[in-house]
Amino acid sequence: MIPSKRSLASSSSSSPHFTVFFPLLHYLIFFSKSIPTVNSQINVWPKPRILSWPYPQANLLSPSFKIIFPYPNHKHLSPAIQRYHNLIHSEHYNPIIIQHPNVINITTTSSSHPPLEILTLTITDLNSPLQHGVDESYDLTIPTVGSANLTSKTVWGAMRGLETFSQLVWSGGGGGDSLLFVGTGLYVSDWPIFGHRGVLLDTSRNYYGVEDIIRTIGAMSANKLNVFHWHITDSHSFPLVLPSEPELARKGSYGPKMQYSVADVRKIVEIGFQHGVRVLPEIDMPGHTGSWAEAYPEIVTCTNMFWQPAGTTWEDRLASEPGTGQLNPLNPKTYEVTHNVLKDIATLFPEDFFHGGADEVVSGCWKTDPMVQHFVSNGGTFSQLLEIFINSTLPYITSLNHTNVVYWEDVLLDQNVKVDPSFLPKDSVIFQTWNSGPNNTKLIVSAGYRAIVSSSDFYYLDCGHGGFVGNDSRYDKQNGDDSGSPFNYNNGNGGSWCSPFKTWQRIYDYDITHGLTENEAKLVLGGEVALWSEQADPSVLDARIWPRASAMAETLWSGNRDETGKKRYAEATNRLNEWRDEFLVAKYDYPSGKAHLDEIQEESGSKSALNPDKWIKFELQDTARVNHNSHLFRFSFDPSTKLGFDVASCILTRAPVGLDDNGKTEYVLRS
Repeated sequence: MIPSKRSLASSSSSSPHFTVFFPLLHYLIFFSKSIPTVNSQINVWPKPRILSWPYPQANLLSPSFKIIFPYPNHKHLSPAIQRYHNLIHSEHYNPIIIQHPNVINITTTSSSHPPLEILTLTITDLNSPLQHGVDESYDLTIPTVGSANLTSKTVWGAMRGLETFSQLVWSGGGGGDSLLFVGTGLYVSDWPIFGHRGVLLDTSRNYYGVEDIIRTIGAMSANKLNVFHWHITDSHSFPLVLPSEPELARKGSYGPKMQYSVADVRKIVEIGFQHGVRVLPEIDMPGHTGSWAEAYPEIVTCTNMFWQPAGTTWEDRLASEPGTGQLNPLNPKTYEVTHNVLKDIATLFPEDFFHGGADEVVSGCWKTDPMVQHFVSNGGTFSQLLEIFINSTLPYITSLNHTNVVYWEDVLLDQNVKVDPSFLPKDSVIFQTWNSGPNNTKLIVSAGYRAIVSSSDFYYLDCGHGGFVGNDSRYDKQNGDDSGSPFNYNNGNGGSWCSPFKTWQRIYDYDITHGLTENEAKLVLGGEVALWSEQADPSVLDARIWPRASAMAETLWSGNRDETGKKRYAEATNRLNEWRDEFLVAKYDYPSGKAHLDEIQEESGSKSALNPDKWIKFELQDTARVNHNSHLFRFSFDPSTKLGFDVASCILTRAPVGLDDNGKTEYVLRS
């Protein structure tokens, strides 16, 4: 009987026969109560600021190990403790043994010390809210004898410390009931460089289920990222159901199954709290609002028009990509609707920051409206239109629970439509960069504003995947591009405006305060990688974000340089590979892909002979002796099926060898 089993080996076959090779048993294995010496490696990601481990060793983790916390009913920390307790006890990560100098090698394990039984948490302030600037520091001590101790000033620092502790536990590699080890004789003191470390996900252009968002938040927490920037709405869809404006989602979403209810939002926000991740909502306006026109066409200009009419130049476009529509700042109805939206957002999201978008406001769209035409003919400007909108919404936003409003850099830096700084108070307005790398960051902070860095030159995860607008004859070039117009060849961008693809190395090497003075650097709150969804959806979500976001996570937590100031990207390669194996494969099983594989199998009409979840009986065809203790066994299976090997798989076999004392069948196992 043979099940398929995931492993680090690989194989493939479609023959109706397969062969298994293994030595015959001529010895017995006895379990020893002494703790074996191990040769493993420990890697904490992101790298702690201080990790002292003068004599790397490990003890067993007791099967009865528990986390002691004197306040068991804390709303957010109690679920986190339970999650880490379960995660630690189900740990099945077995470190890969590859010698390299930048991962700590555990070469001794003490058999004289008792297993670690307890991790005690001590928290100074249980009530510090989860907001920008909250203290996330922690100190972790795991002695060779006695209880481990985790101390922090806040609940959120304790969560970061629990993540580090969980990464210091590993499996002996013997299966589900194998021994667990924990590093001992060590001390960690840790805190982040930047308080804002985020991931932006666009759920308007393509819809992501609640489970996708929750999974992403969990993965962010494992990387000590702390802001989920939720770009909820755009011209393409309005998926958020709001009590005061239900028609926006009913008519503006992709359908009833592609909406986020009030209950969905509350669940996502609470999961964020339980992982120490803030959920920052973005309602992009006045641009990118074509979806609003499904419910309120009277407040949206240039709706349902082609984004760049034939024969026009880029300057005459109606939008920067397909999906036209901008709110009309001159229509009083606009503010009735937007204020209702903002009021509901403030109720649903207990977050100090609100993102108002305001990027890519295109004058061509406003030009199509008679009311705007009259305004401009009387001396008004398009920048004044944006100022009217900002001045009519910003004070209302800050009168709610959002004391900090984030806008995209365009509001301050756009060459054609921008707002005078007199309308943008520095104590409540933050700008998020996305163009021109360090240059625009410099322009923002030198003007005295705080900045969140998301430069498309480094942090855009959707870059390098070609164009998405269609009808582009430039792809039809078999022997080179037109002279002087590189596109498919000679370093052309292949249709991706922000090409090339942003590798983890590119992300890891980005210094977000590059070129800034010391005082200017203090205005940089942190950074975000961004996944825009013109060409992304749930099927590629995990692969597009991870492990590249992990690279940013380390640079914003502890930096990208070693103690001498040298960039550490070279040694980060091995550590990131190790972290990917632990984080993506062993600890969190991202992505599992099981449902997707089942769908493919069902559609193709071909079933697998092997099943990873149960033993399958095969008929033995013949055997052949190889040497004194090894034989070849050949089995047959249904020729209409496939063997069913995934990438990185092996076969686990078992055969009956008799009955035990209770009359039950005993088996011998081989892989």
